[in-house]
Amino acid sequence: MANGWAGDDAVNDQIEATVQDGIRRAQERLAATSPARTHCEDCEAEIPAARRAVMPGARLCVRCQEEEDRAAAAFSGYNRRGSKDSQLR
Repeated sequence: MANGWAGDDAVNDQIEATVQDGIRRAQERLAATSPARTHCEDCEAEIPAARRAVMPGARLCVRCQEEEDRAAAAFSGYNRRGSKDSQLR
């Protein structure tokens, strides 16, 4: 049922888009199928052998991984698609 501002499937479209965003973010975090790197992609610091053994596909040192995790945690999960309710908040 349309309420004047959105199409009949607007809520379902928003839910689907949110799910797809979550899937995309999860896929980005999956370990790579290639072996772990010996040096960090960002700062070129050596990645310890213990980290490489525990984290197959590790590409970042601990410090850079923590920074990336903090940036990912900053994602608030809000609806960016402009629903009427999100515009009123």
